[in-house]
Amino acid sequence: MSLGAKSVFMLLLLCCSMVGGMAQDAAGILDKSAQFYEQSNGIKAKFTLHTSIPRQNVSESLEGVIQMKQDKFKLETPGMTTWYDGTTQWVYVERNEEVNVSTPTGDELQFTNPALILRTYKKGFTAAYEGTSTTRQAKAAYDITLTPNKKSDIKRIDMQIEKLTCVPVAFTVTDKKGATYSIYISQWQTGINQKDDVFVFNEKDFPDAEIVDLR
Repeated sequence: MSLGAKSVFMLLLLCCSMVGGMAQDAAGILDKSAQFYEQSNGIKAKFTLHTSIPRQNVSESLEGVIQMKQDKFKLETPGMTTWYDGTTQWVYVERNEEVNVSTPTGDELQFTNPALILRTYKKGFTAAYEGTSTTRQAKAAYDITLTPNKKSDIKRIDMQIEKLTCVPVAFTVTDKKGATYSIYISQWQTGINQKDDVFVFNEKDFPDAEIVDLR
């Protein structure tokens, strides 16, 4: 499974002062983020990914770039590139010149593409407002937790969303075995309006790659 990340920003959100409105606030914040993503006309973002898998004694970090448009994404990390056109996913591993082709599940996509969480959270998650915090860029943020409503490989998703812009700047996905995948967004660019072929693996660009069809 490829790992990685992103999502969105804009539109001020006024903060409710009544404790009884917290659940509604969480949904409102996420709705504003999702609304901007839908109107962004293509996004490119730089991120850092921290992976911790205690049962395998794995702890690592890497930086990457993700491009997103609607359900599509292209994810570039050192030694690996992932394309997803809304149906099919291609993962190119540079060290062995191999491309794995698959049709990922919804859970797999949420580990890879943070924007999908914003677009689909109402269908499978309960959102809870957890309070406020400070981002890595020293900006005030809302903390929101998503928990799945039915059996899932995901145990919970913790999100940090800037107050003034509603930009999701951090995601931590925790799976049912205790592994965590934390994505921190550093830079955003919107209005890219990528062509569809940006999100599709092109065999001509990798003539020596072995294609392994896992579908």
